[in-house]
Amino acid sequence: MWNKKIIHTVLLSLIVILLVVILCLLLAQMFTSGTCTCTTGATTGATAGSNEYPNFTQWANDIVSKVNQSLPDFNEWANGVVSKVNSNVTGSLPDFDEWANGVSQNTLQLLQDNTNFTELDKQILQTTRDSAQKLINIVNTLSNLQDTSTSTAGVADDTFLYIIHLLLLQNSSLGLSTSCEHIKMLFPASPSGYYILGNGSATYTAYCNMGTLCGSGGGWTRLVYLDMSDATQNCPSGFRLYQSGGVRACGRPVTNSSSCVSIQFPSNGISYSQICGRVTGYQYGSPDAAAGFVNNINSYYVEGVSITRGSPRQHVWSLYAAFISGNSNYINICPCAGGASPPSFVGNNYFCESGNQASTWTNILYTSDPLWDGQGCTGLESSCCNVPGIPWFHRDYGSTTTTDYIELRVCGSEGTANEDIPVSYYEIYVKQ
Repeated sequence: MWNKKIIHTVLLSLIVILLVVILCLLLAQMFTSGTCTCTTGATTGATAGSNEYPNFTQWANDIVSKVNQSLPDFNEWANGVVSKVNSNVTGSLPDFDEWANGVSQNTLQLLQDNTNFTELDKQILQTTRDSAQKLINIVNTLSNLQDTSTSTAGVADDTFLYIIHLLLLQNSSLGLSTSCEHIKMLFPASPSGYYILGNGSATYTAYCNMGTLCGSGGGWTRLVYLDMSDATQNCPSGFRLYQSGGVRACGRPVTNSSSCVSIQFPSNGISYSQICGRVTGYQYGSPDAAAGFVNNINSYYVEGVSITRGSPRQHVWSLYAAFISGNSNYINICPCAGGASPPSFVGNNYFCESGNQASTWTNILYTSDPLWDGQGCTGLESSCCNVPGIPWFHRDYGSTTTTDYIELRVCGSEGTANEDIPVSYYEIYVKQ
């Protein structure tokens, strides 16, 4: 739970730093322009500035463009935060109000009096003043935080997240962060949320999990996320939509034979040595777990989901589906329940479960028992739910790092009229 004194101190410190940094940059520009003009004349001064100093107008336009394209509307966000916090807290910080407004007013007057102060500079400063006032309002409403209010703690997380965005943009001359782990290193208190990352040629938005996943500390970059319980989500290209009993899931296209359907997730240049993820699927018909006896990673070796990385494919994790939960007379139950063993390249890096608790099967989508969630394992299959980490799979390659893309495939050894294992949810993270 957030301590109100700590929150006050950190928020005030961050706002002061932000205002001082922007003030210093504007003053530096003012004095740079003034020196060049006095020494060499107006025309020559502009040329010297271009050769010896960063182009401030270009830098400012770049910052404004990044903010407009990548960040949520500040007024809308700040007003929303203030509204949320106002319902939980009261109080104000009049001294801080007076100080911050005085700084912004005095700075504006100082730079307006300088003939080299451009309209763009004024626009940037005015925007900064408006943003500072929004932050002041937030600090005011946070002044008497109730330590037991979890909703207010969430708002404080939102506040820190936005301030971190501003600080990262302020330091964009050093290059955008390439991973969530880098942001975590720069700002250890960063909350989980969406951040702007760069891969050298472009910027993109990614979700960062700054907490512990798979037994490893924060800084996880999410490469992919799909939740088909969200009606606005669609299946990946090439996958077929299943809908039954309120469940939506994505499986193989209609076929009369064995097949796999796949999707690849680029790492965006992130160098990683760990992979952490989870997948939820559903059983259709009578999948045979590892009883297809195919020892080829490029084929339908798994009746379920295959997670691999790079080309040639290297095995990460396999998620098997069995046609019933357990019967010692069959080899096509889960390996962990006594069924056929997986190929050697899989080893123990797999989960297996059946969605069918009956002793017979039929060609339906078994929606009552999701696969690979660590629940609903009965009889011989009980040990399959009693494995470390489930529902999260984890691979740690130690000092070996890679930028390989990650691939998810749904495979089956028979036609889709007999078996399929559509997926309804997945998320995969990487970090060093």
